[in-house]
Amino acid sequence: MERLPAPPLPPFLSRALPFERSVVVAGGLALHVMEAGPAGAPAVVLLHGNPTWSFLWREVAHGLRDAPLRLVMPDLPGLGLSEKPRDPRFHTLENHARVMGAFLDAVVPGRFVLAVHDWGGPIGLAALADRPGRLAGLVVTNTGVGPPRPGSRKTAFHRLANLPVLPALLFRLLGFPQNALHLAQADRRSIRGDVARAYRWPLRRLRDRTAPLALARMVPLRPDHPSVAGLERALAVATAFDGPAAVVWGERDPVLGRALRGVASALPRARVTRLSAGHYPQEEAPGPIADAIRDVARRAGFLR
Repeated sequence: MERLPAPPLPPFLSRALPFERSVVVAGGLALHVMEAGPAGAPAVVLLHGNPTWSFLWREVAHGLRDAPLRLVMPDLPGLGLSEKPRDPRFHTLENHARVMGAFLDAVVPGRFVLAVHDWGGPIGLAALADRPGRLAGLVVTNTGVGPPRPGSRKTAFHRLANLPVLPALLFRLLGFPQNALHLAQADRRSIRGDVARAYRWPLRRLRDRTAPLALARMVPLRPDHPSVAGLERALAVATAFDGPAAVVWGERDPVLGRALRGVASALPRARVTRLSAGHYPQEEAPGPIADAIRDVARRAGFLR
């Protein structure tokens, strides 16, 4: 495994992220990763989604600092401090699962607990479709684990992303949605000041803003969308998993709030915690997420 030094952070970010940081070359791309906890301890992989980065998990990681767990928080390709392919055609669920699978093989070669949010859910689960036996526990927060349910209503966000012309202006020039994450929160004060600035910082340059729109367009709006096959693979992993699982869900999420029913039906044995939170419950209620990870890790035999 090739590890490289992580790029420097501005002072306001380095203070907020007291973690080990490096760059891992996996699947042909350089991926930024933050890690915390004892080396050699049982691993928990925390995957973010669009348009965030591993910064999303910092408060959850702080809530687990006394647990003997190794927390691994990579940035998806195109986001955070990972390499940013500029061709939007790179951004398919198949490519993301391939790269994340190579990362998991390199950094977490054994069994691990997986905690996911947004696109991190399908990407992580699809990567595990070719890695049976690696998943020891699963914690799901505001994500999908399979194709949209028949008859499900498409969100305004995803309909907007698929319009002609306008999305290029909004996503590329105006920095949407990373400049407006607070609008998806129950408490809009939860993403402001340096927190809002931290989410904007990795995508501050126009040339680095390919991923947010491309990932938004990865969400199927029709049955023949290219993502459907990968989402079905992800769903098969979720429904076949009979180990410890938990769902921690922000019910006031304007993007995925209604998706809880489908996720819960795919994971009928999961312990479900409902929160009065928005799309990024890691910012409004990191404690219950950390508690769920701790509980799943305990039931997986990672903790006493």
